[in-house]
Amino acid sequence: MGIEIRYEENKLILPEISCDCGLNHGIPDIDIYIGQGLIEKVPAYLGQRKLGSKLVLVTDNIIYEVAAKQVLTVLENAGYHVNLCLLERDRPLIPNETALGEILLTLDNSTEFLLAVGSGSITDLTRYAAHVSGKPFAAIGTAASMDGYTSVVAPLTFGNLKVNKPAGFPKVLICDLEIMSQAPYHMFLSGFGDVIGKYMAKADWLLGSIINQEVVCPACIDIVSQAVEKCVDNVEQIKARSLEGTRALIEGLILSGLTILIIGHTRPVASNEHSMAHYWEMMQLQTGEEPPQHGLSVGVATVYCLQFYERFFGLDPHSFRLEEAKAAYLTPEEQARLVLDKFGAKIGSAIIRDNDQIGIGWPEVEKRFHTLKANHSRIRQQLAFLPKARQILDIYREIGYPWPAKAIGIDDRLLLNSLLYAKEYRNRYTVFKSAHELGVLDKLVSQVLQDLSHS
Repeated sequence: MGIEIRYEENKLILPEISCDCGLNHGIPDIDIYIGQGLIEKVPAYLGQRKLGSKLVLVTDNIIYEVAAKQVLTVLENAGYHVNLCLLERDRPLIPNETALGEILLTLDNSTEFLLAVGSGSITDLTRYAAHVSGKPFAAIGTAASMDGYTSVVAPLTFGNLKVNKPAGFPKVLICDLEIMSQAPYHMFLSGFGDVIGKYMAKADWLLGSIINQEVVCPACIDIVSQAVEKCVDNVEQIKARSLEGTRALIEGLILSGLTILIIGHTRPVASNEHSMAHYWEMMQLQTGEEPPQHGLSVGVATVYCLQFYERFFGLDPHSFRLEEAKAAYLTPEEQARLVLDKFGAKIGSAIIRDNDQIGIGWPEVEKRFHTLKANHSRIRQQLAFLPKARQILDIYREIGYPWPAKAIGIDDRLLLNSLLYAKEYRNRYTVFKSAHELGVLDKLVSQVLQDLSHS
């Protein structure tokens, strides 16, 4: 299916998404502009949506010099009244309650809309501030570093807990390729890793449909597949940070993000690779460490997840033993204690509250065991699109992607715990939950770590 990307001048024109999956599809009522020299056109692009003339511009001290200062000047020269919210930090900005408070305290009764100038953290903070204040917002992306520009979910940090807050999407998204192409290379790698993670999201969603009759949207699956292909097919240009490579990467990221907008949640774009990345971030924040950039973590975690799938595919379903599954099964009380132990009391309590898959009864697990055993061959066939972990590592070596987990500051213990326990962070069904329900999780994790120890 897929979608055809075309432009009218710099405006991205998307066809109407039609699908018979039965899920409610949102209509992407968003103006997306991708091109060169777009900053001078920001007032006109905003004016077409009639958002008002009084705004709060949200940025940080780094992006202010890169782009926001120019945006501010252009807007004021065009007659806009701009109240600047400058999030000044001497370390990478954490999208937490402190930053959110700064934005909200900058708003006043005259504020008509908000404008984010930045990438992931800036956009997500502005998205949620706009949502809770009942204001529209627009965004000027400054790096092709993540897929969340068009999201309706704001991943934020609250007391070191990663929380995903429902929010809105920007009415206008402007991506100036000249600015984006000048972003630090690690931000290109972050965006690339975020896209590569879609392999896992697609696979686990299809797995969930086989085991739990989860409804899958074919349109979203096809869009995500197209996004991955667009980036993998343009590795050399992305590495060169050319305008062509920057366009390929941001188009891939925007395509991925549009599925969130279409379906209203992040199932098409995030699974256990994201949960592992969030686990690393939460655990490191608790100890005062600076976590790696989210997309870099996702890309690294994806390789471990791909190797896990290879080991899972290699299992012989005739060797599955119900007694092994029974021995690995945790009662609701045992599973809750495990989450509290591995995530910490505060974060663990929030996970237990929000995750309805913690504490499922043995009858349901036994049912899944038999379904997994009966459908193992079908799972291998339907998920045959997954690349080998070594194939992705070859690409990573070509573009200079950090590998292994230690290269981004993840030690052996944190890596092991994420492979074993990050699956509890969200209620989504993943291959790691499949392995646990078969009683083979510990064995497969050990094999994966051994497989990749010398890669």
